[in-house]
Amino acid sequence: MDVVVNSSSLPSLLSSSWLGPELKAWQTRNWKQQHRATGTSTSVIKMRDRSKNRKPLQRGRNLSIEAIQAIQALKRANQNHHNNINSLEQVFDSKFRRLLKFDMMAVLRELLRQKHCLLALKVFEDIRKEDWYKPQVSLYADMIQVFAESELFEHVQLVYLYLKSENCLEPEIVGFNALFRSLMSFNLTGLVMDCYDLMKSVDCEPNRTSFRILINGLDGITEEEGSSAILKQDALKIYGDLEFLKEEEEEEIIVTKTGLLRRRQIS
Repeated sequence: MDVVVNSSSLPSLLSSSWLGPELKAWQTRNWKQQHRATGTSTSVIKMRDRSKNRKPLQRGRNLSIEAIQAIQALKRANQNHHNNINSLEQVFDSKFRRLLKFDMMAVLRELLRQKHCLLALKVFEDIRKEDWYKPQVSLYADMIQVFAESELFEHVQLVYLYLKSENCLEPEIVGFNALFRSLMSFNLTGLVMDCYDLMKSVDCEPNRTSFRILINGLDGITEEEGSSAILKQDALKIYGDLEFLKEEEEEEIIVTKTGLLRRRQIS
């Protein structure tokens, strides 16, 4: 943006509060015409619109200063962990464990978003020890998705074992469907039926989306023919037919409780 001003008044203009990106284009044109007519010397100030330099906000992010400082300290300590095995634990004591619940969860969300998977796992293990902690299937689904994307499949197994060991799981159908989708996306079919049994054990009844993900995903896999048959029998008991398997699902974008974006199928 070019703003034309009289050189004699330049110092006062630079200190003026109104000089900024909001200056109107028509004002600039009027000044140019006036100075051409009078022959007054002019200077051109090039101004950059700072809004163009701003990185887009990550949807669902709401980091306090304390959370940001904790993330930075954890990442630094984790990088030096091999040189000083106590440094990371010291940062957990001095920075992380002093945070409020909301900030702790924000730290975990941000580390997952940045795909610092192993550090995020340490943070999650620490959060599980808090008195206020309540397990959320959607959080586990997000973690498994991120870990699988990073090809940390042994850690996927570990996180899933943590999920199975939880005592008070809510019947969170959206979370279970997200988990099914992640497992199927990365061909982790060995965990699929176990997860299906886990869902039923917490009185979470599968819906049409659940059966579509599982049956359509397992069909054609020879090793999973038995599992597919069991799922079809259950679907028939609940819905009476399997025509809904052929239906296309609408999608909507939602933000999970962990702040990560995911697509949700609407039955």
